[in-house]
Amino acid sequence: MRTALFLIPLWASFSASVLAADVDYSQYVNPFMGGSGPFDGPEPPPVYMYVIYSTRPSSWLVGGGDIFVGGAVPFGVAKVGIDTYEKNASFSAINGGWTPNGSVTAVSMMHVSGTGGAPKYGIVSQMPLTKIHEPVNLLDNRTYWQRRVGDDVARVGYFKTSLESGVDIELSGARHSGIMQYSFPTDGERHVLVDVSHYLPSETGGYNTQSFLGGEIRLNGSEYQGHGTYSGGFNEGAPYTVFFCGEFDSEPDQARTFRGPNTDPTPRFRSFDSGPPAYPVFNEEASTERSSPLNDRIGALFTWKGTTGTVKSRVGISFMDTQTACRYRDEEIKSWHLQDTEEAAVREWNTDVFSKIRVAVDSSTANQTNLALLYSSLYFMHLMPSDRTGENPLWDSNEPYWDDFYTFWDIFRCTVSLYHLIQPERYEGMIRAVIDIWRHEGYMPDGRSGNYNGITQGGSNADNALADAYVKGLRGGINWTDGYAAMVKDAEVLPANTYSILDQAGSVRHGRGALSDWLSLGYLSRDRCTRSISRTVEYASNDYALSVVAAGEDPGDVDKYLGRSANWQRLWSDEVESHGFKGFLAPRNSDGSWDNPAEYNPAKCGFCTWGDITYEATPFEYSFTIPHDMKTLIEFMGGGKLFENRLDHIMMPNTSEQDLDANGAGITSIMNIGPKALRNKVCVKFLLLYRNEPDFATPYLYNYINKQHKSVNQTRHLANTYFRNATYGVPGNSDAGALNSWLIWQMLGIYPIATQPVYLLASPWFPEINMTINGNSTLQIISKGSDGQSLGQKGYYVQSVTINGEKWEKNWFEHDDLMVNGGTLEFTVGSNISGWETGEVPPSPGHVILPSDSR
Repeated sequence: MRTALFLIPLWASFSASVLAADVDYSQYVNPFMGGSGPFDGPEPPPVYMYVIYSTRPSSWLVGGGDIFVGGAVPFGVAKVGIDTYEKNASFSAINGGWTPNGSVTAVSMMHVSGTGGAPKYGIVSQMPLTKIHEPVNLLDNRTYWQRRVGDDVARVGYFKTSLESGVDIELSGARHSGIMQYSFPTDGERHVLVDVSHYLPSETGGYNTQSFLGGEIRLNGSEYQGHGTYSGGFNEGAPYTVFFCGEFDSEPDQARTFRGPNTDPTPRFRSFDSGPPAYPVFNEEASTERSSPLNDRIGALFTWKGTTGTVKSRVGISFMDTQTACRYRDEEIKSWHLQDTEEAAVREWNTDVFSKIRVAVDSSTANQTNLALLYSSLYFMHLMPSDRTGENPLWDSNEPYWDDFYTFWDIFRCTVSLYHLIQPERYEGMIRAVIDIWRHEGYMPDGRSGNYNGITQGGSNADNALADAYVKGLRGGINWTDGYAAMVKDAEVLPANTYSILDQAGSVRHGRGALSDWLSLGYLSRDRCTRSISRTVEYASNDYALSVVAAGEDPGDVDKYLGRSANWQRLWSDEVESHGFKGFLAPRNSDGSWDNPAEYNPAKCGFCTWGDITYEATPFEYSFTIPHDMKTLIEFMGGGKLFENRLDHIMMPNTSEQDLDANGAGITSIMNIGPKALRNKVCVKFLLLYRNEPDFATPYLYNYINKQHKSVNQTRHLANTYFRNATYGVPGNSDAGALNSWLIWQMLGIYPIATQPVYLLASPWFPEINMTINGNSTLQIISKGSDGQSLGQKGYYVQSVTINGEKWEKNWFEHDDLMVNGGTLEFTVGSNISGWETGEVPPSPGHVILPSDSR
């Protein structure tokens, strides 16, 4: 079994030029954290600070976390890394390119990170080769892909792997560009293949695999330029074009273009996907190759004579034109020394990301595992979305442009609230960008990639992100009149049906695909809508978000949307009983009747995917997800004591009735922060992994009944059990950093309630945390033992809290208390449970109870 290694960059400790902050926090980042699992994951490895971190699972589900491993800067367009292919397609996920054991098919310039669904990108590629004669066929990467040997090595801004052919690949990345270094063996040839048609395939096939639609490549000595057009992938994306400008550090002895028939079965395009594999036709004379109307595959092969030496390459990419791609290459990567690009990336990560949350790092006192968890999590939540300001090929605008929201369904719950605090300018840019997308494309995205909206898994959850920003006072250059109009479009106008294979009943591109039921019935019916329960809950949350922004932008709409935010109650049945508790969300038909009440079980949801009653969680779990009106929810569940009992129950082992299969995370409770693995009984080669975001806030809900110690206990248990400084370090794929941000909030000892200016108090993991928030303010979080000494083995139950030196008796605080001008939040903790919280419970600003005769 191969080993994934990340090295502490020893040179960083001594090179002052690398450090933009007093401490090089990048050394605590494990770039492999979350890259494998969840089957038979390892225990956390020992930590050898200042030397090496090593993770060697005994066995794993390859792919697992779907993370990107390679060279990148925060929110960068380029994410430079290897593309791999795992032959066992039942147990692989290549979305980020890197997998633990997959064979290398290319080094490419664009990737996503931590995403589910079908792959996206893996484009603008190179592949070092030591032989090109038969059986090698440049149109068939199965003939030249390479197993890796030894250990992969990664740190912030750097990646290295060794191929079975003897080639060592090293790389680093900048914002729109990358540098690659290939060290060839002494007993082989030296070639670099540039395949314009390369992309990450969907290993199990299907309608949303990517496609190459055409392109061009032009050669000029050691330089090549061109473009490729691609479509498909996770978001059922429309065609998009990426321009490239590449250069080698020495002129090749031979450079030839080639073309060949498209060997992939591309829907609605000519392709040759049967019979013996086609071979490329080289053009020895022409320096330019273009795809014909048959979307032929094209590329180039560069050859250096001799058997020794290193080949380096710099590549820039742009969505605008090749001249811009060349400018990015030359401006961002000025030297041929790979370490220069790496050091620049480290400086940017330290300055723009890691130094925003500062904790003590003294190796003699600090918990080194917790340091790795904190800074690795910060790293992964800043890989996406992509800041493409200046790179919008679709319309002219002075607004920022962002892409690769993958998706708001994943990140609205707690990721955007962290962006708001530590990345206020960039977060403002994200908000402005999605409003500008509405101006020009009609709807804000829930998911967006490749300059195309899609896919919407639940509600129109960009609404929630806008409301969260608005209620916390984010203004800047945001046109909130337009922002609110964009939200109203989501709430009132049914988008055109996309007739996706995922859902034939309505749009999955953007907006609310089941809005007709919502407007006419006040809920989504089981007989006319998929995901009827989960989307009813989300549409209610979305309408609460509208009421928040309407309060400042159009006060006459507040009551309308606040009333609609209570529509989840129309699916609440007091008669449904499960696990000894009564009252649950239940499926209802369009005629008002309950759907099959005798057999309905809220602890099950089929495959919990597109065609089921709930998405990625059971109705039992969704019955807790009403954050804007916990007061009503607690009443519906029978009051505080029964609510507490029900929360206790869903955290207990062996309560789940859902067929989770052997998910490896060992989670058998109803409440599930980790992967829920379902084996498709019809086609057993697939494992459907549905995720965990609906449960993010659930273990904190004890705060609503002033039992904060139970929130602390449950969240600590989840974090300590299922997050590790290891390759199998995240329970499921990280969903573009969503799970990573959940862990960061846990470590800070606070948790945001999205769309409200409210933070619940938990218990910090560090004795002192200093955060730069709101641009230039400082939030200091202190945790000390009940004996007044520094935090040690004194327990973590809260004994008392002060805010800015004043005694605090509530287990929550508001944004204006600490998150605008900063201040000090101080916890005293101990090993005993304390009844310190005597103040009012967290608010329910959407508190509305519908009349019983209307629900």
